[in-house]
Amino acid sequence: MQLGAIAPPAAKIEAGDFSPGEFPMSLVIADDLVKASGFSENELLLEIVLMLFQQDKISLGKASELLGLHRTQFQQIISERGICVHYDIEEFQEDLKTLEETEWV
Repeated sequence: MQLGAIAPPAAKIEAGDFSPGEFPMSLVIADDLVKASGFSENELLLEIVLMLFQQDKISLGKASELLGLHRTQFQQIISERGICVHYDIEEFQEDLKTLEETEWV
């Protein structure tokens, strides 16, 4: 499996079913590992993104973007799993800017 452009060996699907965005790097994961995990390709991508988010390696916004989800959708997923939101001042300012741009504030 290739993350970034998720694909089994015979086919190539750009950025999986989650996001039409481009990824600057591809990661190849052996089909045997995908099968052994018991996850579909998209589920495995979700688990990797969740792990990176939990370890504070990526922000909530980046995690949402990688999965092609709205932030509230990703927040729902982490809430269901009991994962704490890492919310720092930079993310607060980004959210405030978004609210101002959409005239919610």
